[in-house]
Amino acid sequence: MITQETIQQIVNRIDIIEVVGAYVKLKKRGVNYLGLCPFHNEKTPSFTVSPTKEIYKCFGCGRSGNTISFLMEHEKFSYVEALRWLAARYNIAVEETETSPEFKEQRQTADSLYIINKFAQQFFSQSLHESEEGKSVGLSYLKERGFRQEVIRKFELGYGPETRDAFAKAALEAQFSRELLLKTGLVVERDQTLQDNYRGRIIFPIHHPTGKIAGFGARIIRNNDRAPKYINTPENEIYLKSKILYGSYFARQAIDRADECLLVEGYTDVLALHQAGIENVVASGGTSLTIDQLRIIKKYTSNLTILYDGDPAGIKAALRGLDLALEEGLNVKMALLPDREDPDSFLRKYGAARFTEFIRTEKKDFLFFQLEQSLLEAGDDSNKRSAAVNRIAETISRINKAEDFVKQQDYIRKTAELLSIDETGLHTLVNKHIRERLTREEKRTSSPEIEQVPIPGYPTSEGQEDMEALELLGKEETNERAVVRCLLEFGQMEWEPGTKVADYLLSEWIDEEMITLSPLQKIVSAYSTLHAENMEPTAKNFLYGDDQEISRLVVSLIEFPYEISPNWMKQYEVTVPTREDNYRQEITSSLKYLHLKKIKKLISQNQKELETATSPDRQKFLMQSHIHLKDMEAQITQELGVVVLK
Repeated sequence: MITQETIQQIVNRIDIIEVVGAYVKLKKRGVNYLGLCPFHNEKTPSFTVSPTKEIYKCFGCGRSGNTISFLMEHEKFSYVEALRWLAARYNIAVEETETSPEFKEQRQTADSLYIINKFAQQFFSQSLHESEEGKSVGLSYLKERGFRQEVIRKFELGYGPETRDAFAKAALEAQFSRELLLKTGLVVERDQTLQDNYRGRIIFPIHHPTGKIAGFGARIIRNNDRAPKYINTPENEIYLKSKILYGSYFARQAIDRADECLLVEGYTDVLALHQAGIENVVASGGTSLTIDQLRIIKKYTSNLTILYDGDPAGIKAALRGLDLALEEGLNVKMALLPDREDPDSFLRKYGAARFTEFIRTEKKDFLFFQLEQSLLEAGDDSNKRSAAVNRIAETISRINKAEDFVKQQDYIRKTAELLSIDETGLHTLVNKHIRERLTREEKRTSSPEIEQVPIPGYPTSEGQEDMEALELLGKEETNERAVVRCLLEFGQMEWEPGTKVADYLLSEWIDEEMITLSPLQKIVSAYSTLHAENMEPTAKNFLYGDDQEISRLVVSLIEFPYEISPNWMKQYEVTVPTREDNYRQEITSSLKYLHLKKIKKLISQNQKELETATSPDRQKFLMQSHIHLKDMEAQITQELGVVVLK
């Protein structure tokens, strides 16, 4: 874990205008900055950034957050990845909390491998663009395939020279470790010397979602029956094939905008689609989809369209991984290209417009595509048809998320109609598969040898409670939010001589009875601790923590719904007081509204008890309480100048 000292250094250096401005063209307007929202298509700027509050807000789509959450949303970073990105930008050394020697060694190895891979990419790119061999062999091949210079540069393609040890010599001269060079797969050891592994090949760097190069794919150019067409990086500390999708770094924003991910097989398919202006595409490398790859896609969108060759091998490859995709809650479509065509060749023949139209009109729901293929294979064979029905029922049973219940029922109904079979019988068969899978899972998890480990990215029960509580933050909780907002924004200002706003609020007003929602209570508790330690907390203390629910809540509390025009004073010669000028009035008003809400709640509870009370003494007490509460209500409403509707 990154130490709190390092996190604090990063937070202190953050400049939201500088970071967000690297992605969005911002123009100063008053005290804030305005630009076109990067999260949705718009022609009129509504994306506003406040340098004083260190938050952004789009008044078009509603997205809001701070610098770290912007990177997490825009770049699809994790919290730690965003911190490391900022640390690299501001040249801050990242210190880790006490970890095992093994973990430290693994981290150092990973960092070294990334450095070597970057060096290798630059070597291969230089070889492609500047050497005679690279230009005559590698670049001419790519141009013959129709790839333009901009896409070659964008994906940082390269060329491995035919010379036996050109890269190995350059890497050793740069003082890189022999052991780590071997681990990258860029070189091999023969006769006690290092030799290049990617000779005479086009090099495709494979980028991690953060942009770092995790590995390489190398395609042979010249005909050689003995050599494999592609060589890929062996698995190591940074390259795990099952957790990488080629092109995801370049596609993440386009997938987010389109709310759809196109999945193809090969590297060149990705390049061809990008060159045609279709950028929401990634490649699986021709292997079966894994759960980790599907979760990468799920970070960006729930809609996956698979584009594979229309030959039997392409169909078989496409069907692998379907069950996993359904388990992850993805909406999967399938578009098979005509036989002997791939996305690259189809685009060269027919162009981007026809390709896009083909996908739109030809893509089918993956489950029904699987059913169609199974029935074609089965023909009139009743045993094969029975097996196909059983297989489709097993697939439907994989749709097991509570929120996908309606989808599962819809699949059962439509499948029964297509097969002309009894819907109840198919429902029973699906439930049978669900029970069998649950039984297998229970046996596996009950085994004493297996340790139950939380799955990264899935909320714990405590986190789920917080999420549910956050959803309750509606109109009824406006008063509680207003008071906590006052604490965050004005807490360190003076209330009375020698007393701060925080002292007044924490000692006399804010407690668990007045602030009832768990996330707000968390903020108040943390604020109280910091205040007691004379840390002078502000909203910034909560903006950049790793609890993203709390961070988002604080952003929503301090959002800027409006701002005073800088031309007001010039045009009308009238000074408009700010919230900071009137903070005492805002606090007093917020407290009165909160107090009024609590009194109304007590009146309601008192009335309910009065309806069931049987003892005359109890009834008398409740009546007196009712009168007292109504008097308090009337007094506060009179002070506020509001009318209480019966």
